[in-house]
Amino acid sequence: METVPNADVAPAPAGRLTGREWRTAVELATSALALRVVDSWPRGDEHPVMVLPGFMAGPDSTLFLRRTLRRLGYRTHDWGLGRNLGVRPGLEDAMLDKLMELYDRYGTPVSLIGWSAGGIYARELARRAPDAVRMVITLGSPFRGHPSSTRAWRFYKFMNRHDLTHQLTSPEKRAEREQPLQVPTTCIYSRKDGIVAWECCMSLPAERTENIEVDATHLGYGHHLTTLKVIADRLATHPDQWRPYAAAPPASDGGLPHAATG
Repeated sequence: METVPNADVAPAPAGRLTGREWRTAVELATSALALRVVDSWPRGDEHPVMVLPGFMAGPDSTLFLRRTLRRLGYRTHDWGLGRNLGVRPGLEDAMLDKLMELYDRYGTPVSLIGWSAGGIYARELARRAPDAVRMVITLGSPFRGHPSSTRAWRFYKFMNRHDLTHQLTSPEKRAEREQPLQVPTTCIYSRKDGIVAWECCMSLPAERTENIEVDATHLGYGHHLTTLKVIADRLATHPDQWRPYAAAPPASDGGLPHAATG
């Protein structure tokens, strides 16, 4: 079974990696010019997908991802709560209401994609309502280890100066968050992430749970071409037929770099 690194001692990304987050613009441009390649990927079955943004990000940050998935045949939705300012009283219930509204509207479980902190939320939603969730995909989400392993931790604490922050970062709550989910789970991480320690983004081993390495920036996960390809493959896989991700051979993937399974 897969061995994952100790996230409790993971340092925040080095400054040189943080300084290279500007590459997100290149990642977006590359993907925007590759629609022909995207059209060759597995088609969706029109099941609903809800995308949750990262800390301090809002609907605009996930627009390219949602449009790409809509192009592939999914009913994509923003989380509907505006900018992600961190955990607030009532936030979990509001997210659960949105999830259940989509579940009831379409009559089928919803796939959840969470970027950074949004992935932490997505995992907890799946824990609260597993029957309403088809699968969870996290993009550079630090659900293991301590929040200080992220470059955003000091600002997060400044923006969330309330008791709830202290409660959610206690050793007990951190231990709960790192436990694997009941639903199929794909955790995408990058050693080139300049905001979050990649070790914190990997799940403990479990059935129907996988860790997949890409070479995206943190700010670029949602429009990084290889990451998008992994997402498309995972969403097109029915939970009853779930198997670990395997990158396509070079001859059939349009020359894209392969994701590495961890």
